[in-house]
Amino acid sequence: MYSAIAVLIITSLVSCNNASNKKATSDSVKTIVAKPIPGTPIKYDSSKRYIFLTWDDCPQPPGTTNCKNVFHEQGIKATFFAVGFNQVGPFKKRLIDSIRNDYPEFLLANHSFTHGFNDKYSKFYSMPDSAYQDFMKNEKDLQIPVKIIRLPGNNTWASNGSIHGQKADNALIKRLDTTGYKIVGWDLEWAQNGKQKQPKESAVEMVKRINQHFDDGNTNEQNAIVILSHDRLFEKKQFADSLRQFISILKQDPRNVFETIDHYPSVQKK
Repeated sequence: MYSAIAVLIITSLVSCNNASNKKATSDSVKTIVAKPIPGTPIKYDSSKRYIFLTWDDCPQPPGTTNCKNVFHEQGIKATFFAVGFNQVGPFKKRLIDSIRNDYPEFLLANHSFTHGFNDKYSKFYSMPDSAYQDFMKNEKDLQIPVKIIRLPGNNTWASNGSIHGQKADNALIKRLDTTGYKIVGWDLEWAQNGKQKQPKESAVEMVKRINQHFDDGNTNEQNAIVILSHDRLFEKKQFADSLRQFISILKQDPRNVFETIDHYPSVQKK
């Protein structure tokens, strides 16, 4: 009897030791695997077509939440350009935190704190010092991890002294560029249907437009397309389903790769 008990005790001790060793090994593996850092360059495959989904004006729940859920469900990457004064209350703060913390799936980028002095674009771009500080406040308050900006209400690109678009000669854009910021415009917009918070085009129409842009070489960078849309367009289930269909169709083409905007060619250039 005592021998049997001794065997049981020894077996239990061995099992405990094995479990402890497995846990230690597991913990060691977790320590070794480092989380990717936003802005780390990737290597491009010339046979692929890179799609950058960039959604502006977040946080705008439930649209932001719906978009995040669809992107996650579909297993793709996307970028959210955030506006600081939209982050009101603890829920919206947690939403911003979740986007920032979910890299490399999602990237948080800068769309100004006040959205161009509350859509007063002429005033915003005529006051470069105040506008610059508006972007800096947004970066600080939202803890934006990358120096990547989309201008409110304006399709301009800037990187390392190369500037083109609607505001190429504007003092604000030149200052942002010289201080190391990358300004990203867009190739194609999934637009809002008038004043209604819903997408203007169907999922199938948008995919056709994307394919046409690629076929025509009508993109800012070869084999890369930046799509602009807004979180608020996908508040209702039927439009979240349209976003899901849009991504599902694009995924059927093996050439298509979804990436965050920190991996856009001109953004990666140092």
